[in-house]
Amino acid sequence: MLTADKTVLGVTASLSGRRWLWRTGEDRIAAGIAQRLDLPEIVSRLLAARGIGIDAAADFLEPTLRAMLPDPSSMTDMDVAADRLADAVRRGESVAVYGDYDVDGACSAALMVGFLRGLGCVVHHHVPDRIKEGYGPNAPALTDLVGRGARLIVCVDCGTAAAVALAAVAGQADVIVLDHHKAEGPPPAILATVNPNRLDCASGLGTLCAAGVAFLTAIGTVRALRRLGFFANRAEPDLMGLLDLVALATVCDVMPLTGVNRAFVCQGLKIMARRSRPGIAALLDVTQAREKLNAATCGFALGPRINAGGRISEADLGLRLLLSEDRVEALMLAERLEAVNRTRQDVEAGIMDAAMAAAETQIAAGRPALLVTGEGWHPGVVGIVAGRIKERFNRPACVAGFTDGLGKGSGRSVSGVDLGAAVIAARQAGLLVTGGGHAMAAGFSVLAGQLTAFHAFLDERLAAASTMPSAADLMVEGTLAVSGATTEVGRHLERLAPFGAGNEEPTLVLHRARVVRADRVGREAGVRGRGSRRATAEGDDVQGTGRRAGRCAAGTQRGGGTASGRTSARRGMEWFGQSVLYHSGRRGGVTRPLNDNA
Repeated sequence: MLTADKTVLGVTASLSGRRWLWRTGEDRIAAGIAQRLDLPEIVSRLLAARGIGIDAAADFLEPTLRAMLPDPSSMTDMDVAADRLADAVRRGESVAVYGDYDVDGACSAALMVGFLRGLGCVVHHHVPDRIKEGYGPNAPALTDLVGRGARLIVCVDCGTAAAVALAAVAGQADVIVLDHHKAEGPPPAILATVNPNRLDCASGLGTLCAAGVAFLTAIGTVRALRRLGFFANRAEPDLMGLLDLVALATVCDVMPLTGVNRAFVCQGLKIMARRSRPGIAALLDVTQAREKLNAATCGFALGPRINAGGRISEADLGLRLLLSEDRVEALMLAERLEAVNRTRQDVEAGIMDAAMAAAETQIAAGRPALLVTGEGWHPGVVGIVAGRIKERFNRPACVAGFTDGLGKGSGRSVSGVDLGAAVIAARQAGLLVTGGGHAMAAGFSVLAGQLTAFHAFLDERLAAASTMPSAADLMVEGTLAVSGATTEVGRHLERLAPFGAGNEEPTLVLHRARVVRADRVGREAGVRGRGSRRATAEGDDVQGTGRRAGRCAAGTQRGGGTASGRTSARRGMEWFGQSVLYHSGRRGGVTRPLNDNA
C-alpha cells in the first residue's frame, strides 16, 4: 500500500504549484529485501514503495519469461484461435490481418503478419484510415479482404465492439479477434475473441496490450502445430525475436510495466538492441538514438514517429516499416515517418495555443471537465493536445475538431477520474454519435448541436475533479546527499528499470543543494544544470539534464535555487536516470525548477 502522509521538506507548492509528498512502503519489507538481496537501503525502500514483496523482489530485478510467462490457454477462446491458426498454417491458407493505426496496432499486426508468413501462409493486411474509415473493422474493408482470397481474418487491437461490421463476412471467412480493449457486453458472434478484458475471461491478464495478446497467441499456435507434428522436418519459429515488437507496443500503449509486461519489455529491449529488424534499426538511425536503448527510447523516439503516419498521413506506414526486410527500403520509410512527424508537430502547434487559452477560460469559470473544440482541427492530433491540457491543469480534458458539423475528439484523464465511463454513458444517453474508452483515455464523435449538453453531462459526471489541486502532487521516494550519488548506488537504481506506467522513475531529493549553472542543450532546448553543496569541491558536483525545460532556463539562470531534472554523476559514470529535485535547504523554499513538472 502506497502512502503519502506528509509533505517533503515543507514544500506545499512548488513553482508549478505541486505539493511534494512522501511515497513510502513498509519498513519491515524494505529491510527484508535489503537483507536477502544485499541491496542498499534506498533501493530496497524503493522496491517496497512499489508494493514489491520480499519473495517477488528477485524476479522484479531480474525478470525472465521462464518465471513470469502465463499459460496462453488461460485466456478464453485462446485454444480455439490457436487451433484455427494452426489449421490455416497446415493448409497454407490465405489469411488477412486487420490492424489499427497506433503503435500497438502496428506492432501487433506486424507480429501476426510476420509470424504467419514465416510459417508459409499468404498474408494480406489492412490498417483503416483514421479520417475516412475511423477506428476498428468496417464492412467494406473486410469484404475487400475476402475478395482478395482471405478465408481467415485476424483483427488485432480492435474488433471487440465490432459485432455489426464483422457480421458482414459471416459465412465467407472465419474471424479471430486479438484485442485488449474493455468490453461492454458479450463478444461478437465470430469464431474466437481472445481478449483478457472480455467480461467472461478470468485469466487476470487485463494489463496486456494487443501485441502481448498476439505474442501469447503465437505461442499457443506453435504449441498446437507441435502437437500435430508440423515441426518434424522443419525448425520452429524464433518467437523470442518478436519481443522487440511486444516491448515497443507495451511501452507506447502505456501498459503497467509489472509482471509479465516487465519481462516482455526487458527481454524485448535486448532484442531491439541487436538491430535485427530493419525497420526499427532504420528508425533508430533517423532519430539519432545513440544512448543505451530503454523504455524512453520506445516512448519518446520510436513511438511518436510510428504513430505519426496513422495520425495525419498513410495509416499503414508504420506497419510497412516494421514489416520491411530490406534495409534501404526501411531507411526510406523511416525518413518519411520522420518528415510526417515534423508535420504532425507543426499541426499540433497550430492548435495548441488556442486550445490552451480556451481551457484556461474554462478553468477560471470553475468547470470540472475541460472540453475545447475548433473548426478544422485535425482529429489526428487532438488526443495529444488533450494530454497537454490535462497535464497543464490537472483536469480531465477533451479536445475535438469539427468538420461539416461533426466533431471527432479524444480525451485524457487524471488519476481517479474515469473519463471512459463518462463518455460511454454520454453515448448511451444519446449525446454522442460514437464514444468509448477506458479510465484514462477516450475517443468520441459529437454533433455540433449536442456539444453544450455533452459538456454539461461531463461536468456533472466528473464533478469530483473540481476539488482536485491545480497541479498533481509529486511523489518523492527518498533523499540523497550529493556525496551519496555514487556509481554503486546509481548502478543499483538502474536495476529498477525499465520505467513507465506502474513503475515510474523514482523521484529523489538532493537536500541542501543549489544550481550553480544552467545551460541550454540539444535540439529540444532543454536545460543542463549542475547542483552542488555549498563549499563543495568540483569533483563532488552532480550534473543533471532537465526535460522539456527550455521555458524555465532563463528563470533558473536568473534565480538559481531548487531544481528538478534527470541527473548524472560526474564520477566517471552515466548516472541512473532518475528524477532528482535540488532543494535549497530553506524549508518550503522552492524557487526555480529546471523541470516544468517539478
